[in-house]
Amino acid sequence: MMRWMALTGLACLAMPVLAQDRAPAPPRAAKKPFQVTSPNGAREDEYYWLRDDSRKNPEMLAYLNAENAYADARLAPLKPLQAMLYQETVAHIKQDDSSVPYRKNGYWYSSRYVTGADYPLIERRRGTATAPAELMFDEPAMARGKGFFALSDWAVSPDNRMVAWAEDMVGRRQYVLKVKDLATGAIHADTIANAEPNVLWADDNRTLIYVAKDPTTLRGYRVMAHVLGTAVGDDRLLYEEKDDTFQMAIRRTTDDRYICISVESTVSDEQRCAPAVRPTVFTVIAPREREFRYDADHLGNRWIIRTNRNAKNYKLVTWADADIASGARGWRDLVPASDRVFIEGFKPFNGFVAIEQREGGNRMVRLLTDAGRSVPVRADEPAYRMGLSTNEEPDTPWVRYTYGSLVTPTTTFEVNARTGERRTLKVMPVPGYDPAHYVTERLWAPARDGTRIPVSLVYRKGVKRDGTAPLFQYAYGSYGISTDPSVDPGRIGMLDRGVVYAIAHIRGGQEMGRGWYDDGHLLHKKNSFTDFIDVTRYLVAQNYAAPGRVAAMGGSAGGLLMGGVANMAPQDYKAIVAQVPFVDVVTTMLDASIPLTTFEYDEWGNPANKRYYDYMLRYSPYDNVAAKAYPALYVGTGLWDSQVQYYEPAKWVARLRERKTDANPLLFRVNMEAGHGGKSGRFERLRQNAEWQAFILSQLGVAGA
Repeated sequence: MMRWMALTGLACLAMPVLAQDRAPAPPRAAKKPFQVTSPNGAREDEYYWLRDDSRKNPEMLAYLNAENAYADARLAPLKPLQAMLYQETVAHIKQDDSSVPYRKNGYWYSSRYVTGADYPLIERRRGTATAPAELMFDEPAMARGKGFFALSDWAVSPDNRMVAWAEDMVGRRQYVLKVKDLATGAIHADTIANAEPNVLWADDNRTLIYVAKDPTTLRGYRVMAHVLGTAVGDDRLLYEEKDDTFQMAIRRTTDDRYICISVESTVSDEQRCAPAVRPTVFTVIAPREREFRYDADHLGNRWIIRTNRNAKNYKLVTWADADIASGARGWRDLVPASDRVFIEGFKPFNGFVAIEQREGGNRMVRLLTDAGRSVPVRADEPAYRMGLSTNEEPDTPWVRYTYGSLVTPTTTFEVNARTGERRTLKVMPVPGYDPAHYVTERLWAPARDGTRIPVSLVYRKGVKRDGTAPLFQYAYGSYGISTDPSVDPGRIGMLDRGVVYAIAHIRGGQEMGRGWYDDGHLLHKKNSFTDFIDVTRYLVAQNYAAPGRVAAMGGSAGGLLMGGVANMAPQDYKAIVAQVPFVDVVTTMLDASIPLTTFEYDEWGNPANKRYYDYMLRYSPYDNVAAKAYPALYVGTGLWDSQVQYYEPAKWVARLRERKTDANPLLFRVNMEAGHGGKSGRFERLRQNAEWQAFILSQLGVAGA
């Protein structure tokens, strides 16, 4: 779990602007003295009172409701534009779309939407992809009448008779696990609360393996075994992780022979596995060490392991079943380390391994046969993303993968590892969209320290590179998560109005390898902020955008980026969107009771250490709000957010209102029935997006349709 969340050259025409003289007065939160203490000093936090873990404090709720009412009033003139953007986005979506079916254990699984539905139907077909459909989950019916609904992980029993699933009806990511008989549709009485959305069956078709959460920190810390028909209180503990800087997950190996428990921190991994036929005694693949990371999979008579041992950009090693007692000493290189290529993932097949890797900022796929022949899967654009798709059965020469770019809709292919033949399985339908009308580029912007930052760019043909266009720039840049380009139906309306869209692949991700991440976290975190600013200035200097017509967006840890950029270079941005922003870095990282805090000491630093405390204090957005002019700001949060608690952006907005010296709009949208990802349901999300898009377009002076 992490704090993370993603036009033609027309003349500028008059359109509704947020009129300051007609707007109501913004809400003002009360200031109440409070000292945040730490081993390295105390800080005044006059808005700390806005934190209420019960989410029932009437004064706090009144303030959030007042912010929503203020946002409604200020955004009222933009309602027609918002409605237009929403309708345009919906028009670019095939509403009755379905996924590409995949085969597992004799059944073909797929999902499909019915026109107008917010949620999909999940189905399976026995034997062939054209057999009569069996409805597994009717999500529209399951979500009916609920303010929030999310069906996450689900697993079918080995005998194909039952399905277990995880659902969340609050948005807090405290999932409830349930079980259904697929033949009769009957729901079992067995219900497991406060679990991770991660569930597996043992081979006996009666035992569920799941991860229980700590009720306070929401950390998954215990792997439990539940036998159907027994009391949850009698569930057997299989493993408990005592170190609160680690999180965990469970999965089966590719050949289904083993159930594995993986625990990970930012800098360390440990994996233990047991036979799925009797998952009671788990064997550690390799004991944890600091700065030692790995993940292992099994097929045939060997393990394949991705590891950073003596390989900063990772390598693949093999380990025969007979060598299990030798530990990591018995690992033998399969794909050696490279300074140029970063290995991001892999999937074993009988006779070959499919490898996901990064090179030159792009994610790509290559196939490595057991005979040692390496074949890259081709790409035809300068900036793209390629990744392995669902490949559930390893006894096939066909590998499924997806390809896309900022111009090319996501396409699912399969390629034959023996013959090289490639087949198109599906192109994501985007009604009313023609890729030929758009241009994508890969640029390299110089950062202030000389580093070249990759930038993925898209705009509509006809937009002149004369320094007059509006620019919308996005980035994330944390946890080693890379931001890959793709076609977004919700972005097309902006492109068609002349907006240039850019992804800044800043340090903190892993687009350029592990070193790219190392240079963008802990005591190098400020590189993420300055990279983003330097990309903006480069694009303006190269006449891709007008200096007064730049907007920026980031969410979660990308919201931290937005807060930092707003403090460091407010003059470079006309408007900023910060969704569920992690902006109160020091106070949050001082409190181990807050979900995610202990996991992330190696991402941001532990402020109990003065060196990290001082460094974080210098960039924490909340702590650096000053009496100066800020860009127009749209800030979003969810009351039930478990990743970035609602009170972080609430406090930030309150302090900005008190201190900023400009008359630019500052809007705070609080989803009172949602968590980190906002409201559930595909159309609800589109409506939310249309609101901030209308805000951005109005601030950039972009014409209506």
